[in-house]
Amino acid sequence: MTQMKMLRRIVLPQAMRVMVPPIGNEVIGMVKLTSLASVIQFTEILHNAQVIYYANTRVLELLLVASFWYLVVVTILSVGQQRIERYFGRGSKSIRASV
Repeated sequence: MTQMKMLRRIVLPQAMRVMVPPIGNEVIGMVKLTSLASVIQFTEILHNAQVIYYANTRVLELLLVASFWYLVVVTILSVGQQRIERYFGRGSKSIRASV
């Protein structure tokens, strides 16, 4: 087996199984704690909501819309992380599966 084939079939799947959960949790945490919506092709949602509700005094409705968009983004990232973890976790014995 060549080194590249060994890396692709043995080393990387084991490394990804360990790397994906903390990296995914960190990305989701950053989206929740900061306004990284601009990185994922949205403008600053909360800032835009503030500008609009200063103009027309509809505070609650705009904050609900902004929170809905954050919920959508976090849900998509969580589902993506779950699928990646399941893909790289296949074939390994899980303690939870046997309990």
